[in-house]
Amino acid sequence: MNVGLMAHDSKKKLMQNFCVAYRSVLSKHNLYATGTTGRLIEEVTNLNVHKFLAGNLGGDAQLGAQIENNVLDLMIFLRDPEAVKPQPDIKNILMLCDDRSIPVATNLSTAELLIRSLERGDLEWREAYK
Repeated sequence: MNVGLMAHDSKKKLMQNFCVAYRSVLSKHNLYATGTTGRLIEEVTNLNVHKFLAGNLGGDAQLGAQIENNVLDLMIFLRDPEAVKPQPDIKNILMLCDDRSIPVATNLSTAELLIRSLERGDLEWREAYK
């Protein structure tokens, strides 16, 4: 399965810790991330991550295009709800996940539920959906 990973700056350390904790699950799947988040994940996990540009340089839009083309099966976007204002690409990612029926987590609790579902094979329906 193809897993998208994104994190606001204030959540990047949390994303690293999440990926360390679930390294064994993530290692069995294709990982896609915005540039900085992907690099930080690789540094602590030694997982291979397909990295797009940094989010502020267009990586959000590149990840959004993968969602729009129904490439991703799961999106984990640890976002900061206190961010000054939502960026259009961020809102677009959430809207596209809803439109394409791609499970998306925006906080740690939901991310853990989705990663456990991925581990159990509960998301295999995505293959038929594509």
